[in-house]
Amino acid sequence: MSWKKTVLSPGNGTDMPAVGANVKIDYTGWLRDPSNPDHEKGTEFDSSKGRGPLATPIGRGRVIKGWDEGVLSMTLGEEAILTIDSSYAYGDRGFPGVIPPKSDLIL
Repeated sequence: MSWKKTVLSPGNGTDMPAVGANVKIDYTGWLRDPSNPDHEKGTEFDSSKGRGPLATPIGRGRVIKGWDEGVLSMTLGEEAILTIDSSYAYGDRGFPGVIPPKSDLIL
């Protein structure tokens, strides 16, 4: 698995972002914990709550690969959970002090 999308609420079904499009994303990120039955959500490591959505050009490598690819597969207004393998996130290096090496993520 590189990444998997679970749709919570479908978008409009037609308007998908193009590579390089500026998108705004509300998100919460968790470390994946397979022992947790709640969509495998473990420790929360970041959230846009209280800060407002993340604005970024998508598909240009400004965010982790799993997020780039996952968001490109979504349509306007869609809400989804992305389960992202460590190789499509921060890999062997992790993100020091926040995400341990080889961590799968839930966004």
